[in-house]
Amino acid sequence: MNRRVVVTGLGTLAPNGHTTEEFWSACLAGRSGIERITAFDTTGFAVQAAGEIRGFRPQDFVRNRKALKIMGRNIQFGVAASAMAMEDAGFAAEGPSPERFGVVMGTGIVPTDVEEVSEAILASLDERGEFDLQRFGETGQKVLFPLWLLKHLPNMVSGHLSIIHGAEGPNNTVVTGCIAATQAIGDALQIIRRGEADVMLAGGTDTRIDPISLIAYDQMGTISTSSRPPAEACRPFESSRDGFVLGEGAACLVLESESHARQRRATIHAEVAGYATTFAPYGGTEEAAGRAAAQTMQTALRDAGIPADAIDYVSAHGIATPHSDRMETLAAKIVFGARASVVPMSSIKSMIGHLVGASGAVDAVASTLALRDGVVPPTINLDLADPQCDMDYVAHTARELHVGAVLSNAFGFGGQNAALVMREYEH
Repeated sequence: MNRRVVVTGLGTLAPNGHTTEEFWSACLAGRSGIERITAFDTTGFAVQAAGEIRGFRPQDFVRNRKALKIMGRNIQFGVAASAMAMEDAGFAAEGPSPERFGVVMGTGIVPTDVEEVSEAILASLDERGEFDLQRFGETGQKVLFPLWLLKHLPNMVSGHLSIIHGAEGPNNTVVTGCIAATQAIGDALQIIRRGEADVMLAGGTDTRIDPISLIAYDQMGTISTSSRPPAEACRPFESSRDGFVLGEGAACLVLESESHARQRRATIHAEVAGYATTFAPYGGTEEAAGRAAAQTMQTALRDAGIPADAIDYVSAHGIATPHSDRMETLAAKIVFGARASVVPMSSIKSMIGHLVGASGAVDAVASTLALRDGVVPPTINLDLADPQCDMDYVAHTARELHVGAVLSNAFGFGGQNAALVMREYEH
């Protein structure tokens, strides 16, 4: 069994828009959601900018207020995006058959809530002010909220969504960093294809805007420490780029088998036609990484059963690190050959930052909307391209374009790659 799979619902919570349409309008207008960090005092930190979700009210989406106590911020984002996606799919009043309905979500690692843990550590200091493990066991742990771990366990995202929406079918959580959400959508695609479910809620949610993450990425040398205005800090493919900008948010897609969607007369936004995920056991050179990324894209195209010439737009990973942008450009040249220079490719991360475990899902939403509306979002802040990044990155301004098929890329640290092929739905 290899059933066609379509998208019938979209839900998005992004730094530049708290709904799918707000997000999309902002992207087409080139409007950034990256601002100076307000979540905590960044005095002394090299990193000052991020794509924060501001003014979010989780109680607008979580009916059981007691459940909020065991929902971390990323879980709350996921609940919000899933509610929007289910409503868009027409499941607000009554959901799918529970046993034929599943959830796969991508997310990040267990976050470190510095303030929460620091109280327990301070309570565990001895007379000399040194950390005492025995005191931590006897006294420090009592300071922690008893169920604090449930707020942060990655699998709790899919668990909460399944409980809320009554999904008793396949359930999984993917924790693979930058490619987690793309893999989650790909897993959901394959589950429906195999006939194990008729409907899947898939996507990603993440928040990395915390002191530990800023320090970790700064030490890796991958995050921007630019003194430019925050909205100008993320500069994919640009010659002056100095790293990615963190963002937070969530996106969910409702995927259905074509027959199930048509039977209930659902609005079909697009078809998820192909998927691939691969690993590159090579050195870190741009050439080797580019070949591996190209293999992923080519495998996704074969899975979709369409040639590279059928792709009208590439939703780029485009995180604004020198290595990754050059690698992705090289990969695109391998895949598209002589046609590479005329295939539009852009990065919405220039406007929302890198949402890590949620980024692939937000890219998939943007890809779906590009197919729907016949317009592709721009890469902002691209004033002078890196000489090695010499493709059409749709600089500054959105472009009207008939989009029949999209290739959506996600490339992770360490060699994990994933790609989706999405296309216009034709009965």
